[in-house]
Amino acid sequence: MTELRYTEVGKVKSIRGCIVFVIGLNNCINGQLVEFGFGTFGTILGFTEKDAQVLIVKESTPIKTGDEVRASLEPFNVPVGENFIGRIVNPLCDPFDGLGPIKPDEHYPIFPLAPGILDRKVLHKTLETGTKVVDAMIPVGMGQRELVLGNKMTGKTTLITDCVINQKGKDVICIYCAIGKARSQLARVVQLFQDHDAFDHTIIVAAPSSSPPGQQYLAPYVACSIGEYFMHRGKDVFIGFDDFTKHAWCYREISLLLGRPPGRDSYPGDIFYLHSKMIERACHYDDAHGGGSMTFLPLVEILEGDLTAFVPSNLVSMTDGQILLDAAMFGQGQKPALDLGLSVSRVGTKVQWPIIKDLAAPMRLEYLQIRELQKSSKLRSGPQSEELMERLKSGEVLTALMCQGKNKPVPLEALALMLYAFREKYIIDLKPQQLEKFQDEIFDYAKEKNPEFLTKLREEKKLSEEIEKVMQDILQTYVRERCPAGATGTEEEEEGDDIVSNIGRDVLDEAASKGLEKSKS
Repeated sequence: MTELRYTEVGKVKSIRGCIVFVIGLNNCINGQLVEFGFGTFGTILGFTEKDAQVLIVKESTPIKTGDEVRASLEPFNVPVGENFIGRIVNPLCDPFDGLGPIKPDEHYPIFPLAPGILDRKVLHKTLETGTKVVDAMIPVGMGQRELVLGNKMTGKTTLITDCVINQKGKDVICIYCAIGKARSQLARVVQLFQDHDAFDHTIIVAAPSSSPPGQQYLAPYVACSIGEYFMHRGKDVFIGFDDFTKHAWCYREISLLLGRPPGRDSYPGDIFYLHSKMIERACHYDDAHGGGSMTFLPLVEILEGDLTAFVPSNLVSMTDGQILLDAAMFGQGQKPALDLGLSVSRVGTKVQWPIIKDLAAPMRLEYLQIRELQKSSKLRSGPQSEELMERLKSGEVLTALMCQGKNKPVPLEALALMLYAFREKYIIDLKPQQLEKFQDEIFDYAKEKNPEFLTKLREEKKLSEEIEKVMQDILQTYVRERCPAGATGTEEEEEGDDIVSNIGRDVLDEAASKGLEKSKS
């Protein structure tokens, strides 16, 4: 049986950069696939009564005025499937890693309709990011859209890569979408995922800065389409977009080439729709639709901490909260440099483990008060009260507890132990070196002492009497064995302290002798 296909034939009227104006396509639709010849195609971005405006996505042969153009009434679809896990692809889903072709299971449209409200479920599952301060105070749920803002070089990409690494063994499919990044930066991310065996559950959609504007524009939509394939099969998906600032720049360039009137910051008037039609595709499906979820963490680079810029303020209004990374805190050594005063999760604590919720509830306010107290205490002169000294000491421990090394995600079981140890003051008297050692060792120590406890904690997720008793035993034993009273650090550190104190005594003795000689004269 012969298949009949409707095909329109037009001609290239003019070319303007990556935009081609075509005449003769009288029945075209937005998002339609257009072919210019062997291996060269694009997608329709708009049209007038006179011509259709086509964005070139892939150009294998040069396009000239008068060339024939073919278009069928089909949307632009991309291949998707299970075989994409562990691979690096471009926005056309072609292999980008040199490991050979990928056999797709299906083809999905790039611009589908977002899931309806009645098809969604209330968010209730935790996305374990592995970043302590986020999991404790700015919880992210499966199906949430949480915006990450920050100046250049403040740890935005690290937040995403740590989340990807932390999903190992948790049955979550991760997609890292790189938009307009340098190939060297992309290579570092790829190497990081290889070092941590993250490719067992990760797909990378890469549109580096050297790729055509059409591919950079399509990259996040293609990442969503790949994620939707897994979500429709009842799986949980996490997508990190790095970053939407470069995506907006790319769309501004395309819009100016299309001749659309520029508005604020030279962006076109539909820049809000550009991201909102993508952001709305994240959701948690109800059981009738498989119960899958897709969670977004889009990154946005801001300038000098300006949250009121056009693109950041648009995205803040369409997401379920924002995480702000502060450059000043990053410079002071507070990493991750999360500003808790301006960061918020509109989903709230309903997605948190109950034990984390109970232990971390008072800590956000305490952390903000301590930071203000630390600033004001630097301006005071003279002796300070014991109560103030105790609060400052507690604040230093809490600040150190919220610090975290790069590429070292922390499981929620370890976070629960740390928060309980802080609340019950098991670690209040530890030196900085001991506190750092405690954070690195406590999870492995608990696994060694009582592995059944960690399994039960993950199952129950509540601070029951039995779990609290085991936590007390583990922490008391750890402090007694690894941090005995009177220990101030390693032998080398103690020896160094003695040398410093001896030097200090020598300087004081010398100053005293000089003062005595002057008084005699």
